[in-house]
Amino acid sequence: MRLTAFTDFGLRVLMRMAGEPDRTFSTAELSVEFDLSRHHLFKIVSALARGGVVTTQRGGGGGARLARPAGKIRLGDVVALLEDGQALVQCFEAGGRCSIEGCCQLKARLRSAERAFLADLNRSTLADCALPSAVFAPAADAAASSRLQ
Repeated sequence: MRLTAFTDFGLRVLMRMAGEPDRTFSTAELSVEFDLSRHHLFKIVSALARGGVVTTQRGGGGGARLARPAGKIRLGDVVALLEDGQALVQCFEAGGRCSIEGCCQLKARLRSAERAFLADLNRSTLADCALPSAVFAPAADAAASSRLQ
């Protein structure tokens, strides 16, 4: 199973936020830290906000923060949210067609494996994967110095 880059970066953003759960993060700051375009990061944060994982606030001092404690956010639930609409195989897509439909013995096994994957991830929370803020100190310093110039 392969996660999309969207989900990968969504998880990274959440792990970063879990490292400093009482802090609000701007998309500008996170885009520098993860070397990701602000536009793409905005889409990720918007999806997380729609799913109730983060809250957002516009304007000066605004940004995103975790909507609830990291220990209450299950990893499988986040992956399911961010991978929504990304079928594991073509026949799982809405209206997906398969030339061996009706005699395929693989589809049920793939569905079971997908459920098991998410269930295993749900054994862990975001708190289990929180990133220490010290990891990001050099990027934060670079972002601050670029704003001063």
